[in-house]
Amino acid sequence: MANYRDRRVAQEIQKEVNQILRKRVRDPRVQEVTITDVRVTGDLQQATIYYSILSDLASEKQKAQQGLEKATGLIRRELGQVLTLYKTPELTFELDESVEYGNKIDEMLRNLHKD
Repeated sequence: MANYRDRRVAQEIQKEVNQILRKRVRDPRVQEVTITDVRVTGDLQQATIYYSILSDLASEKQKAQQGLEKATGLIRRELGQVLTLYKTPELTFELDESVEYGNKIDEMLRNLHKD
């Protein structure tokens, strides 16, 4: 049953973090950030939050990462107030590379159809 619970908690964290980023975090570096996935450990002590950003510039991605790291305490506190868990998980943010990978595959398919 823990397998189902960690997925439900991950979905709830994803929903709440997106709302917190939109409503509570005023840092301009994280305005374009979208949470794409959340992975929670089996004991619900750690959560890895994957995000994507619209910009392709490496400097923008780095600024977004810094903004998220700076806002981690606020996000975790807000999550603790919303979620009904014994202990709020430790949060780590990682850039989701799957969006870029998908765009690369789409471009290759378009080029294949052109030829």
